Order: sequence, then C-alpha cells, then structure tokens
Amino acid sequence: MSAAVGARDDERGLPASLETAEGPPARARRLAAVRQGVRKGGESAKAGIGYLADRVIETAPRVPVRDLPTLRKQFPGLGPEQIADKLVAGAANGTSTVGAGIGAAAMLPVPPAMPAELAAEIIGVAAIELKLIAELHEVYGLRPPGGSAQRSTAYLTSWTQERGIDVTKPGTYNTALGTQMKRQLRQQIMKRMVRNLPNLMPFMVGAVVGAAMNRRDTRALAERVRKDLRSHQIPWDALSELPPLEKPERPEEPQAEPKPGRKELGS
Repeated sequence: MSAAVGARDDERGLPASLETAEGPPARARRLAAVRQGVRKGGESAKAGIGYLADRVIETAPRVPVRDLPTLRKQFPGLGPEQIADKLVAGAANGTSTVGAGIGAAAMLPVPPAMPAELAAEIIGVAAIELKLIAELHEVYGLRPPGGSAQRSTAYLTSWTQERGIDVTKPGTYNTALGTQMKRQLRQQIMKRMVRNLPNLMPFMVGAVVGAAMNRRDTRALAERVRKDLRSHQIPWDALSELPPLEKPERPEEPQAEPKPGRKELGS
C-alpha cells in the first residue's frame, strides 16, 4: 500500500506530497493570508486615491483663472472658438509634458519614488485641466455665479463629470461644498482617477507614449465640455459686465514639468 502511495506521489511530484502533509487547515491558513494581503493592498490603493482626491479639492480654488477681458487682450482679434482652440492646445501641450515626464521616469532602471512622483503628476494634470475648464466657461460666456470657492466647486463638478456647466439652470449643479458634496465629489474624482490611472501611469512605455496619452485625454475632455458649452453659449455682445476674477490668496500655477522628489505618497 505504501509503495502505491509513493508511486502516486512520484507521478504527481513534490507539491502533491507537501499538500498531503499540510492538510486542509494549512491550506486554509495560506488562502486566508493571501486574501488578507489582497485586501490590504486594495485598502492602501483606496487610501492613496482618497489622498489624491483631497489634494485636488484643495488645489482647485488656488488655480489662477484668466477672465474673458484678459483672454481677449491676450488673443486679440480672435473669436470664442478660436480662443478656445488656443486654450485646448496649450492645455494639451501641458499635460503631454507631464505624461512625458512620467514615461521617462518609468524607463529608468529604478523608477525614482514613483508613488510620490505619480501623485504630483496626477495633481498637475488635474490643475491644468481645471484651469482649461474654467477659462472655457469664460470664453463661452458661462461663468458660474458666486465667489471663487463656489466657482471652483462648479469646475470640479464639470471636470469629474466631463461636461460643461449650464449656468442658466443652477439646480443642475451644486456650488455649496458641504460635507455631503465633498463626499460625492471625492467619489467622482476617485472614479475618474481609477479609470484614467493606466493612462497617467505609463510604466515601461516611455516618454513619447506617455505624452501622447495625456494629450489625447485632455483634448477628449475639452471636446466634451465644449460641446455642452456651445449649446448654452452666451454671445459676447449679450453679456452683462462681470467683475474681474479675484486672484487666489496662494495661487497654484499648473506645472507642466515633473517635480523631483523621492517621498512616499502622503508623506
């Protein structure tokens, strides 16, 4: 009998013998350990994305936005669509530079603190796109009502939902950044970041592909927002005079160049 068992073990190999020796309790402990590791990994990823979402919410009111008179002075003789084209091109170039920075860093033998690097670049892309969305609303004559905090919340909603704000229907968006609104906004930002994470983290693809992916995504976002804004556009000659946009107390200029650093995410 023992010879037959030995023969079967020889046929199935060493793992079969170990499995028999371990028994069900040992296998159950190993499976539980694997599940715990997966769960902890998921919790860490969720916490990291939550941290990034909070940072984007904090950054939004600090992004400097040019109002319509300033944009018309900087682009003399151009109409709304032409200025919008210029803004989209500039933003796409900015986010493509961010993508190139990530792609180039990922090609190094040992990526330099990729979690912290990636966090900085995700926030950088968000700032560039939030500035673009705000200035597109200015160009199409659709500045949301309220002060800087209310407008930045409206632009965050536009960014997470990837659509323009209809200022003629205040009930369609919420500019009060209360606890419930913050929770909803954080969830929206987390969903968008999870969906775009493969594009924002082009490991082993290099600078060229990283730049191309970010440029494509920014242009796609802009086109969706512009489509909505065009349907509610207010012509410049029909606009009532609006006050100049106030400057943020601590402006956060969107950075196109990757920031150096080797810190861990959230440190």
